[in-house]
Amino acid sequence: MATGNETQVREFIFLGFFSLPNNPVVLFLAFLAAYLAIVTGNLMILVLVLVDSCLHSPMYFFLSHLSCLDICISTVILPKILVNFLRRRNTISYKQCLAQTFFLIGFAGCEPALMAVMAYDRYAAICRPLHYSLLMSKRMCIYLASAAWVWGFLDSAIHAALASQLSFCGVNEIPHIFCDVPPLLKIACSDTSVNELANHITSLFVGLFPVLFILLSYVCILASVLRIRSGSSRRKAFSTCTSHVIVVILCLGNGFLNYNRPSAGYSLEIDTLVSAMFCIVAPVLNPLIYSLRNKEVKGAFRKVLNKWTG
Repeated sequence: MATGNETQVREFIFLGFFSLPNNPVVLFLAFLAAYLAIVTGNLMILVLVLVDSCLHSPMYFFLSHLSCLDICISTVILPKILVNFLRRRNTISYKQCLAQTFFLIGFAGCEPALMAVMAYDRYAAICRPLHYSLLMSKRMCIYLASAAWVWGFLDSAIHAALASQLSFCGVNEIPHIFCDVPPLLKIACSDTSVNELANHITSLFVGLFPVLFILLSYVCILASVLRIRSGSSRRKAFSTCTSHVIVVILCLGNGFLNYNRPSAGYSLEIDTLVSAMFCIVAPVLNPLIYSLRNKEVKGAFRKVLNKWTG
């Protein structure tokens, strides 16, 4: 916090929605519908994986963690936006801002690591089928999923600790729709060189390294599939990876747009749109991608629906 002659900032004002047409009711309903869709779709995946024995496999175990992450990311951001629409005040307290930053970075940092774990699962299933049960044992799945969560929140702890040392000299207007490290660095009046260095270093471990691992895994998968002589077996192998590839492109592309767009050159309207996409698009589409493209998930949904409807 600021000390001495610096003005102590007790709350921040989000500028993102100020640039949009002043119709809070429409925006409230749109974001409420998006949040309900995210929670409903991802809860459906969680319930199906839990109750259907056909989905008790490593791939769906990791998918349930992805669904949990999607719910968590949207819950960190969207309820506060909805409350602000009702209050007609786009503000957040200093402590709430730091808490939002901590949990947002933590959950968002878990996703690339979890995607890498899911890619490894597909590699083991296709390239090492005889050793798959050993490589992806129940204990190993728990270790890998836990490592992904720890990976993300270790990164989050570093950024949140550094952000708590920033000073804000009376400037409390954040050009964003939620609290995050990059917009906070823009308005800080203290030295941000350590924060920026931490951003560059952790982005390698949290972002780049998992992406490289995913690419390497799919190069090995592609090479292995191309050696399969049977066309039907080749298509079946590819089909087990399709949903994951689409989700990887969607989630990591969405995250890349949010965290790696240039600091200048975009209008506040574009920034607001990209930020809204980050917390809405991937969490809404992920359960649809897995449910619409996956026969096992559709079969589990039909069984549960028939059981509940009698």
